Amino acid sequence: MTSDGGTRIHSIAAGAYRVPTATGGTERPESDGTITWSSTGVLVVRLSAGGETGLGYAYTSPAALGIVRDVLSRVVLGADPRDTARTFWAMARSVRNAGWPGLGASAVAAVDVAAHDLAARLAGVSLTQYLGGAHDTVEAYGSGGFTDYTDAELTDQLGSWAADGIRAVKMKVGTHPSDDLRRVRVAREAIGAGVELFVDANGAYERKQALALAERFVEQGVTWFEEPVSSDDRDGLRLLRDRMPAPIRVAAGEYGYVPADFRDLLTAGCVDVLQADATRCGISGFRAAAALARAFGVPLSAHTAPALHASVAAAEDVAINVEYFHDHVRIERIFFDGVPPVRDGSLVPDRSAPGHGLAFRSADAERYRVDAFSDRAD
Repeated sequence: MTSDGGTRIHSIAAGAYRVPTATGGTERPESDGTITWSSTGVLVVRLSAGGETGLGYAYTSPAALGIVRDVLSRVVLGADPRDTARTFWAMARSVRNAGWPGLGASAVAAVDVAAHDLAARLAGVSLTQYLGGAHDTVEAYGSGGFTDYTDAELTDQLGSWAADGIRAVKMKVGTHPSDDLRRVRVAREAIGAGVELFVDANGAYERKQALALAERFVEQGVTWFEEPVSSDDRDGLRLLRDRMPAPIRVAAGEYGYVPADFRDLLTAGCVDVLQADATRCGISGFRAAAALARAFGVPLSAHTAPALHASVAAAEDVAINVEYFHDHVRIERIFFDGVPPVRDGSLVPDRSAPGHGLAFRSADAERYRVDAFSDRAD
């Protein structure tokens, strides 16, 4: 259906969900270099206008639902669904006093994703094409390898991705630095010589500790070091980027909530690869990150949420891959129909479906729901 000048967003519905983490069918906590978690929060938002409904989601605390209900709903109800940029910046202004980065940004992101999906559906085109359609596919890299995994679990998970044709895998490091080199060797043995190996410290290391380990990791063919130190330590990231042994690339940006976060990482020379997560910065923020990456001559990587990022990253010429993250792959298979498949190591967005092609399986998600609300324009 084509939107006309009288079409406005007339309803909003949102639900907050909490999904226990699980590996091998068993619910259990997971760990990276800095924290342990036992569940993943999901915020799902639906916007309706002109006979179509747009679907958005973000991985965030269920507390973000309150921001959608109390602040953002007043902004989006009555808005023209085609004015995605206007709506995004209006939402950003509306959460100023609540705080935009963090929880506020994830609430804005979920609504922004829904707004873009709605606009593409009203236009009758896929989200990838609506955003520019740079690629037909985007490479996926398997991501998990949590620091609490046994060697057998690490081998099974990473090895299965390699066997399925995924050309790069990522593991967590940093909880026990003295054991990380041995774990990296286990991972290399599991995936063989022909698959790239990435490591992610989630900012757990000190600067010289990270550099010393990088010099050993490179011997195992590691080519990607994500957040070797905290992204707040921009001087440290720049130092490590300059001294990292080739061909290891430093990646960061997953905690970019507002466009200035990406600008600051790039102007400080912190990264070889810029990361962005549309469930934290919105599609509008992801596009801003892509424009900045393009201007600085740096590639862009999509952080987690593979069912969404398949469509969003494929639209950007600078996007090189999407993180096929264990927790989110599992959740998206439960929550959505139309999840893009992985073929020959790449995610394939459905260009024949309007919007991102995802449909919310509300009955299947219901068991995980902790809160919900809906509202309509007067």
